[in-house]
Formats: sequence, structure tokens, C-alpha cells
Amino acid sequence: MTSHTRSGEKSGLALLVIAAAQLLLVMDGTIVTVGLPVIGSSLGIAEADLDWVLTSYALAFGGMLLAGGRVGDVFGRRRLFRIGLVVFLLASLLGGAAQNGGMLIAARVLQGVGGAIVAPAALSLLADTFPAGPARNKALGVYGAMGGLGSVVGLLLGGALTEYLGWRWIMFVNIPFALLALAGTLVLVPGTRRRGGVDLPGAVTVTLALGSLVYAINRAGSDGLGDGLTLAFGAAALVLAAVFAAIQRGVSDPMLPTGVLADRGRLGANLVMLLMGAGQLATFYFLTLYMQSVEHYSPMITGLAYLPFAIGIGLGSGLAGPALQARTSSRNVLATGMAVAAAAMVWFSLLTPDQNALFALLPAQLVAGVGLGIGFVAATIGGVQGVAPEDSGVASGLINTSQQIGGALGLAALATVAATTTAGRPAGTALRDALTSGYTTGLLGAAAFYLAALLAAFLLTDAGQAPVNRSREAVTSVPHDPSYQ
Repeated sequence: MTSHTRSGEKSGLALLVIAAAQLLLVMDGTIVTVGLPVIGSSLGIAEADLDWVLTSYALAFGGMLLAGGRVGDVFGRRRLFRIGLVVFLLASLLGGAAQNGGMLIAARVLQGVGGAIVAPAALSLLADTFPAGPARNKALGVYGAMGGLGSVVGLLLGGALTEYLGWRWIMFVNIPFALLALAGTLVLVPGTRRRGGVDLPGAVTVTLALGSLVYAINRAGSDGLGDGLTLAFGAAALVLAAVFAAIQRGVSDPMLPTGVLADRGRLGANLVMLLMGAGQLATFYFLTLYMQSVEHYSPMITGLAYLPFAIGIGLGSGLAGPALQARTSSRNVLATGMAVAAAAMVWFSLLTPDQNALFALLPAQLVAGVGLGIGFVAATIGGVQGVAPEDSGVASGLINTSQQIGGALGLAALATVAATTTAGRPAGTALRDALTSGYTTGLLGAAAFYLAALLAAFLLTDAGQAPVNRSREAVTSVPHDPSYQ
């Protein structure tokens, strides 16, 4: 066996480990969704508080991603990758053993912390492993697919585990996956390291700012924009963001180097990822409620009903996305993905309480998956393209942060829209009709987010950019780096 072959096999194993870790993290954002009613009944969590089982993870994950990325740049990406997996593993054990709602939510927060350490380190290690060019673009496509596929796998697996083994296995199932990923780190390279220290004031302020923003967004969804705590945390997020910006201008080694967002294409990719995350999490939320509250599907059937979505993500990210990326500009790829995803949301709006699932629910999921799969690949590549090797961790953290913050924003906003629509139906409207009306309105709202992402792609990405697999210039401008929700 030649050294080239051995190197290729090792790179393939490294990609498997990194992609598996990303799948695990994203999967955990949705795996509890289908089991929420059972969890609430088991642990005595009020229905109004059940959303915290979901949002506590997003709060910690989204709030700490930038800091996690920079710490990995300085102290070593493989080392942080391992530490994050251990934290995630222990948090999953704690969550599975939870005796009350507070203990479960605390475990979910700790899972989010572990995820915020692992995710940027994983993406940076991928860039350190694969040379710039077609090999890296293909690896980034696989990694980007995990961002979309993981959410769907979480729903599928969550339904099966809840129905046949009990909700606690939603937490315990992470343990063997995390142990396998830890064992697999032996094939990973140590990764590029950045000289210097960590901008601690910047890390603290950006974590608190993002955490405050996510909390305010989720609070607004349940208590309204006029709620005192919503306004207080929203104001705190703005103040902390201003303090963070001031700190970044005054330090020699900033947490968020200006060069990371100096490129308009990277800025556009992050905005597209934010809007894509906003639409995707809300889509899963409304479809799950429709299937369980209107159609009365069991957790297992609900999970299986998401199978077309998973197939669509695979087709979009594994076939259509890379093929388009090799033949046209990033702008056209992103616009295509978002147009397809928006069309699927309009198809979902045709849902009725008594409708055959084969008419809208299942085929529209397949179409939505294809569109999002295409979008995730293009946004992932665009978010890290051209970043200096020593800044790849923070760029990776930023693209993941965009997806997490977008998910929290979209779910809070569209849940409020859906609830208002349901409550506004005329007196005497059947409950199933009123609920379906709210859910389909929320899905049309997700279409609006995807169309906004399409607009952002046109305004901020370069129409003349050469295809990444054909142009030598484009290939060499994808340095050591790379990244839903």
C-alpha cells in the first residue's frame, strides 16, 4: 500500500470522525422535540415551560460558539475537540438520569457548552486535514450536509427511542456515539494553532451578548415583545454587543478579527445561514405539532414521517449541491437552494386537518430537504472561504453561531405568528382547523425567511465568482478553514 493511499484512508477516517461529531451535535438540537409531551408528563414540566428543553441547548450552544472557536485556535483544536466531547458525554449522562425539569434543563445547557467547544474545532480540523481545492470542497459538502441531516435524524431517532425505549434514551444514546468519536480522534491532526492569548474580556462579553439575545428572542416568543424581561435582556444584548465592539478595536489580539467578516461573500454566507436556520427550526416545530396535535401520529410515526426530509437533504447536499457548486457561482447555488426551500413551504401551506399525507406533507418534505441541502453546502463553503488558517476556528464558530441564533429568532417569531393566527380564528372554528391554520401560517413565514436568504445571496455574494472546483484562483483562496443547526 502506497503512502498516498494510506494518507487518503487516514483523511477519510478523519472526515468520518468530524462529520459524526457534527451530526451528533446538530441531532441533539432536535432529538428531544418528538418526545417533549412524554418528557413533560414524566418530569412534571408545565407545557408552557417545555420549550426550555429545546432552547436551553440553543442558548448555551449559540452563546459560546465564538469563544469556543477562538480558544481552540489558541490552545489546540484536537485537544478542545476531545474536551468538548467529554463535556457533552457527561451532560448526556446527567440528562438521562434527570429527576426533575431543572436537572434536565441544566444538562441541556451543559450539552450546549460541550457542543460550542466541539463544533468550531471540528470544522477547523477538517480544513487542517484537507488541502484547499476539490478535496476540501467535497469534505465541506459532507460536513455541511450534517448540519441539515442531523436535525432530521434527531427527529427520526427521537421518535423511535421515545416509543420503544423511553425518553431517557434520547439522552443516553449520545454516550456510545461520543465514545466512538473520542476513540476516532487518534486519526485527527493536532491542527493549526494561533500564537498569542485569548481575549478574555471579548470572550466574556460576546458570550453574554449572544446568550442575552437568544434568551430575549425566546422570551419574546412566549411572553411578547412588551414583556419586561424580554426588553431587559434585549437591551443587555445591545449594550454588551457595543462593549464587545469597543473591546475588539482596542486589543491587539481580538476575539473576532476584522478580516473574518471583511469579505462581503463571507458576510453574505453568514446572513444566509442565519435566515436558513430561522426557517428550518420553525419548519420542524410546526410540522411536528401538526403531525401530533392534528393528525395524532405517535412519536414513532412522526419520526418516520420525516424520512423524506432526510432523503432530500442527502440528495441536495450530496449530489445537487456539489454539482451546482462545480458549475456556477455561489450566488446561483444559494439562490437555487433557497428558491426550492421556499417553494416547499408554500406547498406545506396546503395542509388541512383531513388531508392525505401523500399530497403535501411527504412530497413537500422531500423538496424542502433538497433545497436546504443545497443551501447548507454553499453557505458552509462561503462562510470560511479565504479565511487565514489561524482564524479558522473563530470563522467556524461564527457560521455555526449564525445558524443557532437564526433558529432561535425564527422559532420565537413564527411561533408567535402561528399562535396569534390560531387565536384569531372565528368563534366556533374546530380546534383542528384553528391549529392547522396557525401552523400553515408559520410555514409561510418560514418561506419568507428563505426568500430573504435568497435576496441576501443576490446582494452580498459575487455573481462573477468562479466555480470552486474549476478555478485555480478560487481553489487557492479557500485556505485552512470551513460549517446548521
